[in-house]
Amino acid sequence: SSSEGFGVAEKIVLLTFISAVILMAILGNLLVMVAVCRDRQLRKIKTNCFIVSLAFADLLVSVLVMPFGAIELVQDNWIYGEMFCLVRTSLDVLLTTASILHLCCISLDRYYAICCQPLVYRNKMTPLRIAVMLGGCWVIPTFISFLPIMQGWNSIGIIDLIQQRQFNKVSNSTYCIFMVNKPYAITCSVVAFYIPFLLMVLAYYRIYVTAREHARQIRVLQRAGAPADGRPHPDQHSTHRMKTETKAAKTLCIIMGCFCLCWAPFFITNIVDPFINYTVPGKLWTAFLWLGYINSGLNPFLYAFLNKSFRRAFLIILCCGDERYRRPSILGQTVPCSTTTINGSTHVLR
Repeated sequence: SSSEGFGVAEKIVLLTFISAVILMAILGNLLVMVAVCRDRQLRKIKTNCFIVSLAFADLLVSVLVMPFGAIELVQDNWIYGEMFCLVRTSLDVLLTTASILHLCCISLDRYYAICCQPLVYRNKMTPLRIAVMLGGCWVIPTFISFLPIMQGWNSIGIIDLIQQRQFNKVSNSTYCIFMVNKPYAITCSVVAFYIPFLLMVLAYYRIYVTAREHARQIRVLQRAGAPADGRPHPDQHSTHRMKTETKAAKTLCIIMGCFCLCWAPFFITNIVDPFINYTVPGKLWTAFLWLGYINSGLNPFLYAFLNKSFRRAFLIILCCGDERYRRPSILGQTVPCSTTTINGSTHVLR
């Protein structure tokens, strides 16, 4: 929160924008969770365990964190008391960190699936290991959220400055101020952002290199097996795998880019601010914080536009089970037909 305040026109624009962000986050993450629960094919994919848990974390951010921040931002006043301020701040740190750690786990899961052999992936991503990783995504953030914030470790050495900024004598307003000392700023930022960011970069780089190498190998094999007419015989399985891996790499790179765009400004400022005597303007803090919140509403739409299975599941839900969007059945009349000629007569192949 900022003691600088906003004008009436600014508040109207802010309220409209923030309402759209919250609504987008709630509906989008609910849609992801319902899609995985209802679609049998999505439930079979191990990565989707992380995606559902990620959607749940982002949903809680949009329900438990964003609305109170929006109310304080528009009213320019915190009316819920000091204790609830600490609870709300702890939830903010807990849930946003959990969201980031889930993205890190998804990148590691994709790394093992694409860069390692299938047997290695099955050995690495056992149900027990997935459960441990999911538990870590929720337990680790508690050590940098509720534990230090409730104990006041983040305010050691800067209590006077926090109390000074919590109350504005001119407007007679109270604010839910969350300021951190240097040790907490470094620890929190490293655990919540910089370590996951480094792991994600390494994983996505290896995925990108592996996809390019597989594409190169397939091109070499196609040229080596080319017939006399110069046209290569495509290996359908290899070609499909190449396309799948390349698309997975592109999808994850886009998600990674959005993640960096949304959270990097906040966590860079979070470390820099204590070392420049807390001189970062309040409005800039607010902008960077809500830019990070936008990431919680952005992930479901990335899945919708970049993942065919999720897109189909979303369309089935939104169109009330319209048969046009369902997967074709293996049996029955919906199986597509083709024709072939045998000994001069035409036969229908179902």
